[in-house]
Amino acid sequence: MKPIDFSSKLPAPGTFPAKWIHGSKSLLDNQDPPIQVHWYNPHTVIMRENKAYNYEGAFLYLYFGNDRAILLDQGSTSSPSEWPLRKVIDGVIAEWCRRNNRPLGLELVLAFSHLHGDHYAAQNQFLDRPNTRIMGLTHEEMLAFWGMRKYPEERIEFDLGGRKLWVWGNPGHIDSEFAYYDTYTQILFTGDMFYRGRCYIGNFEMWMASMRRLIAFVDQYPVQHIVGCHIEISTKGEDYPRATTYQPDEPPLQMDVAMLRRTFVFAQMITEPGIYFTGDVYLCNQTRFRSTIQKNPYVY
Repeated sequence: MKPIDFSSKLPAPGTFPAKWIHGSKSLLDNQDPPIQVHWYNPHTVIMRENKAYNYEGAFLYLYFGNDRAILLDQGSTSSPSEWPLRKVIDGVIAEWCRRNNRPLGLELVLAFSHLHGDHYAAQNQFLDRPNTRIMGLTHEEMLAFWGMRKYPEERIEFDLGGRKLWVWGNPGHIDSEFAYYDTYTQILFTGDMFYRGRCYIGNFEMWMASMRRLIAFVDQYPVQHIVGCHIEISTKGEDYPRATTYQPDEPPLQMDVAMLRRTFVFAQMITEPGIYFTGDVYLCNQTRFRSTIQKNPYVY
């Protein structure tokens, strides 16, 4: 089998859907699949959890290399009878193997952005899957999984077989978080630390340090898109309240470097806890995780 070239003609192009599944007015009448599967390109898959199954509407990222695939985040619902992530992932991997003339049994690595349940809930569906490595659910196990000794500054290179991921600490939302950069697509995944919605900041100093690392990174390396785990905002900048199961006016998942820079500049002016609208995202500085914004703009 001829190896797939993941190192030349970069970045590998790809597309996002014009619209993601976004719930429905009547959850009982929802006709969307439990998981939306979108092939960004032939070796990159982005998935979204149906909000009729869980309001989090989490996004998941599946990257293929010559030797293994990695699934970043495992969604909000653990029960396979309710939300069949394992079945969907096995089907997508089988499709990729068929398209690329690869035998079945490709190694699968399960990792996640941070230690909140809506990002690893369905790990249990893979516990008996052959040829599968799963990141542990403690901070120490997470660091050991990557062989990371100096968290959060150290950057680890993880090889999928010609396709390299870079991983480093990205805390601030909570203490145990990672950022992931795919050298093939040049997509930077920032989890819940930075995304289109309510960026809940548990430790502002830690979050600002992570922002400085991200800014330093985009100053040095090309980034085509920045993606997170959720969308919680409308195209007009209005907040979709927590537990919303229908979001008909969503902006795109993908963000750009300019948005990251604007957010960083704005954040430098924050001196007190509160909820601040930057024009792009909500920064919920040291507020309760269940806080929502009922009108825009909203600062207290």
